[in-house]
Amino acid sequence: MTPKERAEKSAAAMWAGDHASKWAGMEITHVDEGAATLELTVTQHHCNGHGICHGGVTFMLADSAFAFACNSRNQATVAQHNVISYTAPGRLGDRLIATATELSLTGRSGIYDVTVTNQDGTKIAEFRGFSRAIKGQLFDEKQGD
Repeated sequence: MTPKERAEKSAAAMWAGDHASKWAGMEITHVDEGAATLELTVTQHHCNGHGICHGGVTFMLADSAFAFACNSRNQATVAQHNVISYTAPGRLGDRLIATATELSLTGRSGIYDVTVTNQDGTKIAEFRGFSRAIKGQLFDEKQGD
């Protein structure tokens, strides 16, 4: 199995049980080893009292992209610490795109950056996620795959 095939199979296994990301309206548009892109169209129920996308929704999108990137090797991995900086508001109707990239993977610990932009390329947020591998796999992987 190639690294990309493993990443795609890992993403499919995670997505099957990821009710939160589906509920929010996210879509996986790209996955590879140590990388993932998820997208979401901002609808009325994503907006706060200022009429802009709620920061928690933006965080959730970035966190989900981070999760698919750091689980791409079929090793169960969870968030240890995350931080986000908002640079512009997401607006009703915007298509938010969260692109996660692995910066470092040493032993059980990883560092990932996620950039959230809108459909015009305007940067909405920068997110850094710190991961920790735990016991288990996302799917049963036999030797020789």
